[in-house]
Amino acid sequence: MFHLLDLAGVFVFALSGALMGVRKRLDVVGMGVLAGMTALGGGVVRDLILNVRPAAFQSVGYVLVPVAATVIVFFWHPHVARVMPAILVLDAAGLGLFCAVGTQKAMEYGLSPLHATLLGVTTAVGGGMLRDILSGEIPTLLYDRQLYAVPALVGSALMAGLYAYGLQGWPATLAAALLAFGLRIAAMRRKWRAPLARGLGD
Repeated sequence: MFHLLDLAGVFVFALSGALMGVRKRLDVVGMGVLAGMTALGGGVVRDLILNVRPAAFQSVGYVLVPVAATVIVFFWHPHVARVMPAILVLDAAGLGLFCAVGTQKAMEYGLSPLHATLLGVTTAVGGGMLRDILSGEIPTLLYDRQLYAVPALVGSALMAGLYAYGLQGWPATLAAALLAFGLRIAAMRRKWRAPLARGLGD
């Protein structure tokens, strides 16, 4: 079940990457690269840090899903753009799942709770950073004005804490994912923003 949820998160992230390619007027190859980097980049970075073979290279689904997302956006990007509110909800779900799973995997490989939390955040937002860098944008992680990285950080911290106290398995992963998801949705609906330096206005 978690593998299917993981692929669902990959699909949603890939859609956002391909849409960025459309906005930047890239060809289908560029769209595919952004889709793949957005969907898989964070997990690949995590696994390389853990010195294990990236999960993205162990299943053909991790290759086919970004390709499918690219094809959908290539032909129907106006329709995909119109349903972005729904996609953002799915994106929040993917954020929660990726941060929880990334943190759990880091803990399983012996990292401290602090380092596992940081690696969980990397899993969740790393692909978006690569997407922004490749498309010439300032990475959203550097100006988290829509509280994207903060929910991932909170969810990762909960996952690390639960794991450290012996609470493992899908209930802990689900709890951490739901916390990050809920914070992200609340931030979008209530327009929460991370503060700027003192003296700077919005």
